[in-house]
Amino acid sequence: MIRLWIAALQLAELFVSSLVHLFYGLYIFSTAVACDISQALNEIFRPNMSIGVREAPPEEKICSDGLPPIVLVHGIFGFGKGRMGGLSYFAGAEKKDERVLVPDLGSLTSIYDRARELFYYLKGGEVDYGEEHSKACEHSQFGRIYEKGNYPEWDEDHPIHFVGHSAGAQVVRVLQQMLADKAFKGYENTSENWVLSVTSLSGAFNGTTRAYLDGMQPEDGRSMKPICLLQLCRIGVIIYDWLDIPWLKNYYNFGFDHFNISWKKEGVSGLVDCLSGVSGPFASGDWILPDLTIQGSVQMNSHLNTFPNTFYFSYATKRTRKIMGVTVPSSVSGIHPLLFIRVLQMSQWRHPPDASPPYKGYRDGDWEDNDGALNTISMTHPCLPVEHPSRFVVNDSECQPLQPGIWYYKIVEADHILFIVNRERAGVQFDLIYDSIFERCRKHVFRNTPPTLPNQTHQ
Repeated sequence: MIRLWIAALQLAELFVSSLVHLFYGLYIFSTAVACDISQALNEIFRPNMSIGVREAPPEEKICSDGLPPIVLVHGIFGFGKGRMGGLSYFAGAEKKDERVLVPDLGSLTSIYDRARELFYYLKGGEVDYGEEHSKACEHSQFGRIYEKGNYPEWDEDHPIHFVGHSAGAQVVRVLQQMLADKAFKGYENTSENWVLSVTSLSGAFNGTTRAYLDGMQPEDGRSMKPICLLQLCRIGVIIYDWLDIPWLKNYYNFGFDHFNISWKKEGVSGLVDCLSGVSGPFASGDWILPDLTIQGSVQMNSHLNTFPNTFYFSYATKRTRKIMGVTVPSSVSGIHPLLFIRVLQMSQWRHPPDASPPYKGYRDGDWEDNDGALNTISMTHPCLPVEHPSRFVVNDSECQPLQPGIWYYKIVEADHILFIVNRERAGVQFDLIYDSIFERCRKHVFRNTPPTLPNQTHQ
């Protein structure tokens, strides 16, 4: 009887969680559509409102001023410039600096695939996922073509600042390791020094217990439970990609085009194979969630380094506190409805006693603090399977001058999505965070001499 009650509660939680996520997704999508319609109407009626006035086309921004660009890398279910109409994943933070790039990468593709896509987005050319990897994961070796790179001069003399949110931070780390390993065919001169700085906003460095709550098996960190939120997500994504509606995929794309799931290429039998788990990204494991389990992150981190000539910064977020020794959500109104249940669940998560711990020395108590999507221990700095150099920061002035090769991290009272999509929700905190990031990139992070800003001249 007790088992029946537990099963009923689990199904009820799944139903509520599915509805909350579905409605939030529809809300974001409808907001983007509404923005596009509003902009289109403004364009239609603008000539009537300003007769005889011709608006000059904006000048293209060029990279001749010597300032390294700041590249904002989105997280899971995210999107870059050009997707979702006029909606900004980073809530308009890209407008705070003249040299900001916002790439559109696969929103559910693996960390590895996204790192490859990011390289070609910047340098230009056809995305090459690598022959060995492509064969192992059973997808096309080549993907999207960038006729012109967004920063083709990128090299050691023209390094880049990267800012990654959530899984986007780990994408940057994997990319930097690929550069160090000279993993891009035709680019034998790459090095880790192509990356000047890495800033993480709620970065997924060490995995998250939410992956298990959403449906990943805690025993292995790779397979999914038969009935869970991720299974519903899997079915929806497969059908979305199989239908392959051009205008819809131009609006939002999960990033699995290189798996050729479309009905035009695979037919009905291809849909059946994907849904039954015979083929596709969910069958091969080449998607984002296995990378976000603790086991997957430990395995990935074992091949990633913190490099001595790169500056590293991290903003870890949390929305929990302890009351009489019990970790609970720190507020009700301050946590987004999409995340409140998960904040509570993650604070009470216990690894199954009959399953092997995800790493040696694992303790449930270390993983209680969280922001509704990631555990705070995962966001401070890479610490699994080995500890990387780090320093906890209270006041920025304590860290001057900054030293490369060290993860400077702060802990911020915020949930996982406070600094993205909806600027008004974060209020003044939004400006404080992004202003400090951009100011640091422009004034305090450099290898040789400070860069000359556009409104400055050498005296």
